[in-house]
Amino acid sequence: MRLGEEERKGGALAPGAEDVLRPDESAWRREAAAVSLPEVHRSIMVPGKAPFWRKMLAFAGPGFLVAVGYMDPGNWATDLAGGAQFGYTLLAVILISNLMAILLQHLCVKLGVATGRDLAQACRDHYSTPTVWFLWVLCELAIAACDLAEVVGSAIALQLLFGIPLVWGCIITCLDVLAVLYLQNRGFRMVEALVVVLIATVGGCFAAELFFAKPSITGVMLGFVPSAEILKNQNMLYVSIGILGATVMPHNLYLHSSIVQTRNFERTPEGRREAIKFATIDSSAALMFALFINAAILILAAATFYGTSHQDVASIQDAYHLLSPTLGVGIASTLFALALLASGQNATLTGTLAGQIVMEGFLNFRITPWLRRLITRGIAIVPAVCVIGFYGESKTTELLVASQVVLSMQLGFAVVPLLRFTSEKGKMGEFVNPLWIKILGWTTAVIIITLNVKLLFDIFAPEPVRKAFYGFLGLPME
Repeated sequence: MRLGEEERKGGALAPGAEDVLRPDESAWRREAAAVSLPEVHRSIMVPGKAPFWRKMLAFAGPGFLVAVGYMDPGNWATDLAGGAQFGYTLLAVILISNLMAILLQHLCVKLGVATGRDLAQACRDHYSTPTVWFLWVLCELAIAACDLAEVVGSAIALQLLFGIPLVWGCIITCLDVLAVLYLQNRGFRMVEALVVVLIATVGGCFAAELFFAKPSITGVMLGFVPSAEILKNQNMLYVSIGILGATVMPHNLYLHSSIVQTRNFERTPEGRREAIKFATIDSSAALMFALFINAAILILAAATFYGTSHQDVASIQDAYHLLSPTLGVGIASTLFALALLASGQNATLTGTLAGQIVMEGFLNFRITPWLRRLITRGIAIVPAVCVIGFYGESKTTELLVASQVVLSMQLGFAVVPLLRFTSEKGKMGEFVNPLWIKILGWTTAVIIITLNVKLLFDIFAPEPVRKAFYGFLGLPME
């Protein structure tokens, strides 16, 4: 069905029609130059008058593309370490970080729906040109770092499943660029469908793993209750920082504010209000599924390794080799690797899409989609292949850690503009953040940024400097 037919049947306005009661465009430094992802913008019909469930199905999809970033291979190492070393205690940290993510993704929905801009476009239209270029470079580095984690994760899975050398596994991941292009040409719903299938694969694998591991139900329930021990135990606090700091992926904020605009909802205050409601339900439900995945990784590690001689398991490869012997189930390790492959491939699909959104949004510069995605993937593959080729396959864990450090450095530069824009009445109109959202949002931002700054300080500061700093604050060293 063509877009025009969807508009007539769905009761939505045509893309060029005049919007009703839009937020004040004069609040922006520059006028909006183009729509976000023009090839799929407003391409999915939203029925004008339909039951709740039909409208919910129309808006369902973008949230699952966003949720992928919260269960990518970069998160696996911290979840595994948390469960193996401290049992179920850090489940509360995963829950809190997930609630933070739900709030920030809700703000992305509001920005995209209310202003018609994605976060990259909003930055371009608000900040000076030097600032825009600075933010774009940082964001490109973050996307490359995220893609690096996904490439390495997929390559590890291919090696574990099929014995393919890591270098060749990294190169094979280039093929998913072609898959994204093919599916997007078939319609954005096809991309969403593939992502949902891969997420379901990950979920199914971990559901089976938990069945084999037989975790303590009481221990799991108590683990979701925050414990003061997390703050008292310095090692536990450090792993918690890793979990919280790696939760919100910067590119997810740009991605979600764009793909929410693929729905052809009515451009009226009522239509926008409804779009924000349904899109928030979609992203919140998807992120709760991401909570299950991350919690399942930690629960699996806790039930399998905690309190044993393997509780210092530190790498994905170690966990793979130990799962089947420890659980006594031959297929356990294979399911773990299959989930890792599905997770890595899923994340690369959304990462390359985010790369297109960022370049077009910040610079208002369009290149052929296949070339843009090939560039993004090349930036990730080159360092992965070089490090593995020169230093050996044992350095993959260090690569994953390095990618998370780069992501940490960029996070504040995405969260702060998002909160600023959605808190300005001139830009958002009636959809501006209420006071309680502002308080929650800025508190979340301060927590995330503080934890990421601490992580960077602990990694890069010389030991004498760290000792002096923590001694002055009266805090013990890790």
